[in-house]
Amino acid sequence: MLIATTCVGCGVGFFGNDWKASVNHQTSQLGYRNWIVVAEASFPAHSRPGVNHVNADAEIPEVVDYVLNALEKTQHVKPNIYLPREMRSVDNDVAPGIDDLKTQIKEALHGHESTEIDQQSLLTLIESAQSSFDVLVIRTSTALPYTSVFLELHPGYWDADSERELRQRISRERMEKLAPATP
Repeated sequence: MLIATTCVGCGVGFFGNDWKASVNHQTSQLGYRNWIVVAEASFPAHSRPGVNHVNADAEIPEVVDYVLNALEKTQHVKPNIYLPREMRSVDNDVAPGIDDLKTQIKEALHGHESTEIDQQSLLTLIESAQSSFDVLVIRTSTALPYTSVFLELHPGYWDADSERELRQRISRERMEKLAPATP
């Protein structure tokens, strides 16, 4: 039985233990320029409209695996994946279990490449995005620092090379109209 309660205006959704149903519903509605954050337990709650929260009683690798499987079933979006640069420098001595978690996260990425960026820069990108686009934050039970995984969604049927070629073609056509070739 799925019990869903939504805090109107704050974008917080609590879906009991059935976080997967919430993720399925929300990922099917996300598109270009939306973000998904699979967050560690201490990730801050955002109160701005456009930020939806789901609490998952699971660890980051399991949630990342589930989210990527859900996204791979769609054709309309694909993720660019970002990891906090700090994660690579956190030692097992100060954060026991982080070495195993790093390995599990890498496996959960399904072979997708990831880009490392300072966590503060990633948070700034999220804050900027949430002013115009939806952000889904899935807070997990993982209690290790700098382990959140950030997914920026892009069109699944159109890549950066296709966009660049289109823009070049449009620019050429515009120039040809302005200065037609002389025989």
